[in-house]
Amino acid sequence: MKRGFYTIMAAQFFSSLADNALLVIAIALLIDLHAPAYLTPMLKFVFVLFYVILAPFVGAFADSMAKGRVMFISNAIKITGCGLLFLASHQYFALAAYAVVGLGAAAYSPAKYGILTELLPPEKLVIANGWIEGLTVLSIILGTVLGGVLITPAVAAVLLEFDFPYINTGVDTIPEASIIFIAAFYCIAAIFNLYIPSTGVAHRILNKNPIFLVHEFRHCFKLLWTDKLGQISLAVTTLFWGAGATLQFIVLKWAETALDYPLNKAAQLQGIVAVGIAVGAVMAARFVSLRQSVKVIPLGIAMGVVVMAMTIAYKLWIAVILLMLIGGLAGFFVVPMNALLQHRGHILMGAGHSISVQNFNENLSILVMLTMYALLISFDVHIYSVIIMFGSFVAITMTLIRRWHMLNQSKEDSLHLIGEHKKL
Repeated sequence: MKRGFYTIMAAQFFSSLADNALLVIAIALLIDLHAPAYLTPMLKFVFVLFYVILAPFVGAFADSMAKGRVMFISNAIKITGCGLLFLASHQYFALAAYAVVGLGAAAYSPAKYGILTELLPPEKLVIANGWIEGLTVLSIILGTVLGGVLITPAVAAVLLEFDFPYINTGVDTIPEASIIFIAAFYCIAAIFNLYIPSTGVAHRILNKNPIFLVHEFRHCFKLLWTDKLGQISLAVTTLFWGAGATLQFIVLKWAETALDYPLNKAAQLQGIVAVGIAVGAVMAARFVSLRQSVKVIPLGIAMGVVVMAMTIAYKLWIAVILLMLIGGLAGFFVVPMNALLQHRGHILMGAGHSISVQNFNENLSILVMLTMYALLISFDVHIYSVIIMFGSFVAITMTLIRRWHMLNQSKEDSLHLIGEHKKL
């Protein structure tokens, strides 16, 4: 693996760590500002919303210059969001400030994944995605823990006592001290961005006409969905991210009902799923090649079936096994699919444009599936019924995707396209 890849991994780890820690701190800030409870989930909503709204523009931006530079600019935007969050004195200003962080994340994503297709040959993409996915999950776990630690009174007191001689920093509250600390991690990520090597890939001149960019995005959207391999991998990853975001909330509600767990213990069970995803991602990187990527689709069907088994788990050790298995299956099938999607996107339209289409579909899926889950809960549908419906939906949808691929193969073999190099 090239040395530049490890630099990318380090930059991604610190940036993702800060993202997840900052969410916990932003929630604490809203509480300090006496914000109503309904604004808390709005933090995630405004963060994800930018991935959907800005999809036509961030891909073109990522392909217009070196990916390391794009990642640096994106982290600078995140740091700006931290600064605005630090200054926030009203709940809606805090929400807007966190949205700026989401803006930086939306611009960061096409570059972080897109550079892999520029830096590495096709046969290395599954391995690279496995390590990136595993490291991202680790950063999610550690970031969530870090955010919780920073807002605890004992740790916050130490941070608040720190000061520069003869300089009044204006840091007076626990969230303010925590935000400054997290901003430092974004700075570390930005420093790593500066050392990401140039891939030598020619970059497009950025067209600043928004109508042109929307039209171009629509063209890329259609191109990826009509490609025989692109459409299958895009369908799988779109389902995965929507299902994954929904599963986070399902686990919390299920743990409360089945195990009588309060929120803090239920949140630990989310970590078990994340560990499972990390293990599955690394295993996929080790045992699945890019040419074998479509063979993992049945594991998505199995994941849906295992999710339904949660309704009969009443003991902690059973719950741990099930959640670890769900995460493992998810990580094992999504990594090869993600690598295949990146590969086909790079060949068809350029890495940045491809990832922006992917982000649009995946995050739109998150918004839709979370809305459906919220509606079911608002109508007091029992969590076990929700789990059965959710697991059935995942299993049936993955079955249909598999049949879709088999139908494509019966008409024309598309697997020979795997490993194809981009024509100059």
